[in-house]
Amino acid sequence: MHASRTSPLQAWKATGELNLRAVRWAASATLLLTALSGCGEAKKAEVRAPSAPPTIRLSSPAFRDRATLPKEFTCDGARTSPPLEWSGVPRRAAELALVLEDPDAPGGTFTHWTVLGIVPSTSHIGPGSLPPGARAGRNSFGTTGYGPPCPPKGGGPHRYVFMLYALSRRSGLAAGASPSEVTGAVASAAIGQGRLTATYRR
Repeated sequence: MHASRTSPLQAWKATGELNLRAVRWAASATLLLTALSGCGEAKKAEVRAPSAPPTIRLSSPAFRDRATLPKEFTCDGARTSPPLEWSGVPRRAAELALVLEDPDAPGGTFTHWTVLGIVPSTSHIGPGSLPPGARAGRNSFGTTGYGPPCPPKGGGPHRYVFMLYALSRRSGLAAGASPSEVTGAVASAAIGQGRLTATYRR
């Protein structure tokens, strides 16, 4: 009996199938890594929030500065936004803007919450709510409103930085504005800010 031989055409087809499988595997791996970036599920914000004079005193009745964020405000709890209080807003502020970011996310700084159009005379935000007339922007999860902190399980604690900015002019941004649009508006008009940091791990 003669040993069977693989024809050039059969060899070419086999090689092509292997290459196609390799391409598909690489594409799947790339998509998986992309999905796991950010806060474990989504992409990072494109623009960094600017600095401004620390004239505003920002706090929360639910947690102290640099303390652990209560579970109810995370993906492991009720997923509601926490209450915030502030004072010291500059007199010439035309609008307040709120930004919540995680600078420790695997894929880079991750935006969890932006709020625009806050009237300067406002002094607080209740849990799970927005002040009258305020508009929620889009977060790095791709949804509008509060995206609860949800760091990867088994890792170290992440910092969640709440930043309240006083703007010298109105942002003019509509609800659903992207993180980069919000930080761009803040960068061009911030005249004061206040910060509050919480931590959370899973």
